[in-house]
Amino acid sequence: MAHLLKVRTLSVFCSRNHNLLNTRRYSHSSQPCYDIVIVGGGIVGSASARELALRHPGLKIALIEKENKFAFHQSGNNSGVIHAGIYYKPGSLKAKLCVKGLNLAYKYFNEKGIKYSKCGKLIVAADKMEVPRLLDLYDRGMQNGVKDLKLMDAKEMKELEPFVKGLQGIWSPHTGIVDWGAVTRYYVNDFEKCGGKSYLNFEVKRFFEGENSEYPVVISDNKENTVKAKYVLTCCGLHSDTVAILTGCPEEPKIIPFRGEYLYLLPQKKNLAKANIYPVPDPRFPFLGVHITPRIDGRVILGPNAILAFCKEGYRWSDINIKELKDIVSFSGFQKMAFKYAGFGLKEMSRSILIPLQVKQIQKYIQEITSADVESGPAGVRAQAMGKDGTLIEDFVFDSKPGSGAIGSRVLHCRNAPSPGATSSLAIAEMIADRIKEEFKL
Repeated sequence: MAHLLKVRTLSVFCSRNHNLLNTRRYSHSSQPCYDIVIVGGGIVGSASARELALRHPGLKIALIEKENKFAFHQSGNNSGVIHAGIYYKPGSLKAKLCVKGLNLAYKYFNEKGIKYSKCGKLIVAADKMEVPRLLDLYDRGMQNGVKDLKLMDAKEMKELEPFVKGLQGIWSPHTGIVDWGAVTRYYVNDFEKCGGKSYLNFEVKRFFEGENSEYPVVISDNKENTVKAKYVLTCCGLHSDTVAILTGCPEEPKIIPFRGEYLYLLPQKKNLAKANIYPVPDPRFPFLGVHITPRIDGRVILGPNAILAFCKEGYRWSDINIKELKDIVSFSGFQKMAFKYAGFGLKEMSRSILIPLQVKQIQKYIQEITSADVESGPAGVRAQAMGKDGTLIEDFVFDSKPGSGAIGSRVLHCRNAPSPGATSSLAIAEMIADRIKEEFKL
């Protein structure tokens, strides 16, 4: 289905040699031409631009971002966890690329001197009903090749995390934390040092076929920004479906935005948790549930909940876009999901409004945390891919279903790369670069 990697064979790239030592400056009126244009300056787009520039120094490559800085949305508004690959279905792209991506990430951090911490993750079975699911999760992690996993009893967990309560747990020592927004900016810096050209404040509004047969894809924001390209890679996160439609590709998978709100643990209470403390997933519900996460800045966050955002960039209840909201609620898949999980959704909304209800979820693992120990924290918006049947598409999706004319056949879309997309970013970039080399005969 949509989670399968589909890439249509395209025409051969025509490589050109360029002097990468010279800084490239182009006026908008000249409509600069590029061999590859990457649309979307989040962590996946930036990592892919970097990898392509490293492999193909003879190509002209551009990276386009609609905001005034890179990693503005999901890549800069997340928990900062470096995932080990435990939760994901064996054999899935998520499982394979997360495990590989973690190793590549730590290597990259060490090379660049990026601050991170291998604080580990403790997945806790809080009651007897969760123990069988915890053991299944352990088997899944082992199948995925996650290194050094260890099952722990209650006593061992207490030795590791004195305030945690639970019957049994999984300890993942290689799970860590980092500032993924900062990592994204390192990727962009590498890309630019390789001769790549980056554009900010360039919100793509239109793709059309130009007269230049060598660079037939014209990308425009309907203002002063226009570039021409031979081939295009889109990595647009929350707007991946919208951008895919602009190229003549199908709407699905549809992106439904879910806001995740966090609480901050007060600084004087941060000693209550040293590692990531995660729940055992409940198969009755579509999202993982709240967890406890130390951040690289020294704060500890609790959450997130999962509530429908009223627009694709809906970080607050007051963020409402009527057109986008109408598009979301009229989608048949969303209607089916909303009906199926109505009770779950109401509870999540209640926890958003009433902080003690969210704290109660945390107290399953650390009783000592009370409502007096927390304050409002950050929020992020998850780009959740969904099918028309209401199924939440969990795996990464890369697609190049043919659109119209020369445009649709020259565009590859990254249509779904949620968590662990950041951890997997370097592995995703390698996979995309491999695929482009194979299919475009670079």
